[in-house]
Amino acid sequence: MKYSILLISIMALTACTLVSKINSGSNKKFVVNAFWVHSALTQPNNYFRKVNRMTPVIYKNSIVVGNAIDGLVSYDLVSKNINWRVHIPYGVEASAAVVKDRLFVGSNGGKMYSIDLAKGEIIWVFDSKSELVAEPFLHEGVLYFVSGSQSLYALDASNGKQIWIHNRQDTTNTITIRGGSKPSLSNGILYIGFSDGALVAVNAATGSQQWEITLNRNTKFKDIDASPVIEGDYIYINSYDDKIYCLSKEKGELIWMSPFGGNSTPLIVDDKIYLTSSNGELVSLFKKDGSLAWSQKTKAGVFTEPLLFGSMIVSGESQGQLIFFSKTKGEEMASFEPGRGVFSKPVALNNLLYFISGEANIYGLQTQFESKSSIYYLK
Repeated sequence: MKYSILLISIMALTACTLVSKINSGSNKKFVVNAFWVHSALTQPNNYFRKVNRMTPVIYKNSIVVGNAIDGLVSYDLVSKNINWRVHIPYGVEASAAVVKDRLFVGSNGGKMYSIDLAKGEIIWVFDSKSELVAEPFLHEGVLYFVSGSQSLYALDASNGKQIWIHNRQDTTNTITIRGGSKPSLSNGILYIGFSDGALVAVNAATGSQQWEITLNRNTKFKDIDASPVIEGDYIYINSYDDKIYCLSKEKGELIWMSPFGGNSTPLIVDDKIYLTSSNGELVSLFKKDGSLAWSQKTKAGVFTEPLLFGSMIVSGESQGQLIFFSKTKGEEMASFEPGRGVFSKPVALNNLLYFISGEANIYGLQTQFESKSSIYYLK
C-alpha cells in the first residue's frame, strides 16, 4: 500500500508527456521519450496562431527547422546550441528541398530562398509575388515549385534565374484550401495538382502542357494540394473531394478511385498505400484496387502526412498528439502530446524523430522497444 502511494506521488510530480501502449500478444512495449524540446522562435508569439508545418532538415550534425513567424534556425544535434538563424519576413510554412549544402525553401511572403546550410547565409532570393506554402522539387539543377497564384515556376537552382513559368488561372470562383502541390517528375514530365481540381502534366524542359484531367468536382473545395506519387506506369494522387485516384501515367486515364482523400501526399509501401483524409482518418489501402485494409479515426482535428518509421506509420493530429501505428494492422503503439497539435511531418534519424509542434517547439523523440516490466518517466 505504501509503495502504491509513493509511485502515484512520483508520477504526479513528474512532467510526463509520454504515453506508451503494450502491443497485445507481445512481451515488448514501444516507448517514446522526449529528450529535447526548444522553442524555434526568437521571441514568444503573443498574437494570432500560425501554422507551423515545415518538416525539419537533417544536415550533417545539425537540424534546421522553419517557423511561420520569423524564419529558419539551425541547431547542433549534439550540444543543442543554435548554429545560426536566418530571418525571413512572414515566416516559413513550406517544407524544403536540399542538395549537398544548399537548402531551397519558400516563404509566406512569396519569396523563394537559397540558403547555405553550413553558414546560414542567403545565396539568392526570387520573388514570386504570391505566398509559397508548397514544397519545391529539385532535379538536375532546376528548382520547380507552385505559387499561391497557381503559377508553376522553373528556376536555375544555382542563381535563382527564371527558366520558364506555367500560368494557370482558376476561374471556378470557389474557396480554396491554403496549400500547394509539390511537383513529381517522370521521363521528363512534371505532374502537379492545382486548386481548380485538375492534375496537369507539363514538359519539364519547356513548361508546355501535355495533358490535364479534372479530378476534384467538389462544389466547395476543389483543391489538389497533395503531391502525385508515381510508381511504374501509374500515378496516385490524393484529393480534397475525399477521394484518392489511381491514373495511368501516360494519358491520365482513371484506373480506380477510393472514397478517402485529403491534402496530404500518399505513402506507398510494398502493396499498400497509406494516406490521411479530410474526414480525419488515417487509412491503409491495397494498391491494386484501393480497397480498405484498415483505418483509424483521429480524436482531434485531422491527421498529417504519414511517415514510415520501421514497422510503424507515424502521423500527427492537427489538434492533438503524434501517434505511432502498427503498419500491418493499424494498432496504436504509442503517442506523444506536444501541446497545440502537430501539423508537420517528422524526420527520422535512426531511432530518433524530430518535428515542430503547432506551438513552434522543436522536439526530439527517442524511441525503443522495452520489456513490459520496465517503467519509464520523462525527466
